[in-house]
Formats: sequence, C-alpha cells, structure tokens
Amino acid sequence: MSKNFTALGSIVVFTVFLFPGGPAQAQAQCKLGVPSIKVGVQGVASGPLADYGRQIEMGATLATEEINAAGGVLGCRVEMRFMDDENRAATGVKNTRLLVTDWGANFTVGTDSSGVAMALGPVLAELKRIQFFTHAATQRLTEELVAAKGIKEIVRVSAPIYQDAIVAALLFKDRKDIKRWATIGADYEYGYVAWNLFKETLRKYRPDVEFVGEAWAPFLTLDFSPHIAAVMAQKPDAIFATPWGGEAVQLLRQALIQGVFDNVQVWWQAMGGSVDVLEGIAAEVAKDRFKGKLWATARYIHNWPDTPENKAFVERFRKRWARFPNYSAETTYSAFFIMKAAVEKAQSLDTVRVLGALKGMQIRNPAGVRVFRSEDQQFIYNVPAGRPVIDPKYPIPVLGDLKVFEAKDYYRNPPFTPVAITK
Repeated sequence: MSKNFTALGSIVVFTVFLFPGGPAQAQAQCKLGVPSIKVGVQGVASGPLADYGRQIEMGATLATEEINAAGGVLGCRVEMRFMDDENRAATGVKNTRLLVTDWGANFTVGTDSSGVAMALGPVLAELKRIQFFTHAATQRLTEELVAAKGIKEIVRVSAPIYQDAIVAALLFKDRKDIKRWATIGADYEYGYVAWNLFKETLRKYRPDVEFVGEAWAPFLTLDFSPHIAAVMAQKPDAIFATPWGGEAVQLLRQALIQGVFDNVQVWWQAMGGSVDVLEGIAAEVAKDRFKGKLWATARYIHNWPDTPENKAFVERFRKRWARFPNYSAETTYSAFFIMKAAVEKAQSLDTVRVLGALKGMQIRNPAGVRVFRSEDQQFIYNVPAGRPVIDPKYPIPVLGDLKVFEAKDYYRNPPFTPVAITK
C-alpha cells in the first residue's frame, strides 16, 4: 500500500475540490430513488472543547452546500443533521441510534472523543451504517475493532495517535542533545497511549534516552503548575505534552510563567497546531516567548500543503465562517467528498457496496492525497510538524519550519501489536 501511495500508477485519484463560480446547477433526478441522502454528524459542541464540534459542523455544512450546489450525489440532494455528543459515550450512542433509526441517516460522520468512538463501533455494526470518523485518535478503533474484530462499518479519515507519538519520535530521534524526556500527559487513554507509543518508537532509534518523569493531568484541569513543577524537578531536556484544546493553551502559558522554556531544549505539544491553540498563544508567539523550542502538529494545518486546491478550500471556508479551518473541519469536509465518491462508484447507498467502492481509493483532499487501506479501513496521508511562528500572510500564528512525514513512515502496519493503555 505504501508503494501505491508514493507511485499512484494506474489507480484513479479523485479530486474533490469545487470552485463555485456560477449559479447552482439545477438538481437532477435522484438516481438512487430517495428524497435525499441523509448524513448524521456529531461532535463536542458544549463545554471547553466545543470549538472542535463547531469546526466539525462547519466542515460538514460547507461540504453539504458545495455538493448540493454542484448537483448533489448522483442527482440526490445531501441533507445534514448535526448533534452535540457532549463528549460522553452514552450521548454519542444515543445520538447515533436516533440519527439512524428515527431520522433515517444513510451515513454518520464525526466524533471527537476516543471513548465515544470505541462505544460507537459495535453499535454501527448492529445498525449496519458506516461512520466516517474525523477526529477520535485511538489506534484501537481501527486496530482492534476493524482489523481484529472485523467491524467494517468503521472508516477513519483522520490520522490516528500515530501522528502524536510516532511523528514526535521521528522528528527528534537525531537530536543527540536530548536524552532526558518527561511527559505532562492527559490523564486518560489518549495521554497514556501517546506517551507509551512515543517511548516505544524512540527507544528503537535511541536506546540511550531516558524517560525521567510523568505528571498526569485529569480532563478539565485548569492549574497545571503542580504538574509542571513535578516534571521539571527531574531536570528533563524535553517535554512531551498531550493536553489539547484550551487545556494546551493554559498549560503552555503556565509553563512560560515557571520558566520552563529557559531550561528545556524542546517542548512537543501534540495537536498544538490546531487553530484554537494557535489563536490562544498568538501573543506569546509574536513575542518569541517559546524561544523556538515549541514544536507541534495537527491532523491538518491550513497553511499546508501549499497547493492551489488547499488555498481555495481555506478561502472558501473563511468566506463562509470568518474562521480558519482546523483539522476536524478539514477531515469532516473531506469525509463528505469521500462518501460522495464511494456512493457514485457503487451507484448505491448499500453499506456493503459502498465499502467495496472504497477499496483502492486514492482521493485528493485539502490535506493532500488520502489512500484507503483495507486492512484497517484507515485513510492514510502525509502530515506536517513544525514550530508556531508569525507569518505576515496570516492573521494568526501558523506552523513553520515544517517537516513533512510520509504515511509509510509513521503509520503502524498490520499485524498490530498492542500498545499499553495505562500509565
């Protein structure tokens, strides 16, 4: 599969970008015999992480509008309904059942939380509906539920936790000045797995490294000062941090107050390239308070790839919403066009036929070319990592000094070995 990714050969690459420039096409007769194709969407739309759900909704809305303006899917209008899953597994399951059984969703899209995603897997198999997952990062979703247990209704469009952990190890493996690593981790599965997978990967390249400290911050932590003090007492050369969203902003600001960036060589902030985090640390980046030591990534960043297609997507998104798209917006937007391409190839809404149409798919999205890997039903794609910088072309910080990692280098491959999910 990695060879297919770097050498497209005879495999068709679908290009999904639309450039609205004239009146909407008249809706043709739906060739699938339904009033509309219904897509149920959900994400976190309340509480401190609500911006991620809002970005999912914005990406879904924009895709729906553009698809319908271009004539729909086989002449069928797309209808989208968004629901807040409250970052709770029970709510996510309830929403999915309502969307499919009551509203009649043909597909579902979204989900921020890994815990919600794992709860949805068996329900999707029961309902025989495909969900395109666009944020939840746990590797168990595809490694265990798809590859091991054979739940075929799970398709992931976003990069999983491999990006948070394996990319970090690849980025810093040649930094001989960094021997002592510590973590300030999210005190749940995401944080544990990311840290354990990072350690496992880095040890392969650098048996000399030491992992000297761990401090675990529960969800909704506001005061990170005890965690920062605990790991800095171990005199690490570098910090690996996994709190995300607003918590990442709070953590980084408090680390500055405690002088951390005067005493470490590197701080890795998983998903620190998300728009909300970059907006939150804009003043600090402008003053170079991180001294070039802060590195981050995200499953998509709006300033990469530097292609006309991605620039056009960002422009349309900003015109529609007056915001930059974060990674959950792009992955959701792209999921709709993946669904469209698969339905058009299958000439059907039937789950089995649509899954069959995904096999061998390579599709060009704003984030670049995504390739469907049948073994775990994961779309794989290249991702960047970089340092938050000020670029006069953008009103908020962006990731600069980019290092791009090919999918073949950072994705785990089957047969999968378990990763420890506890601290």
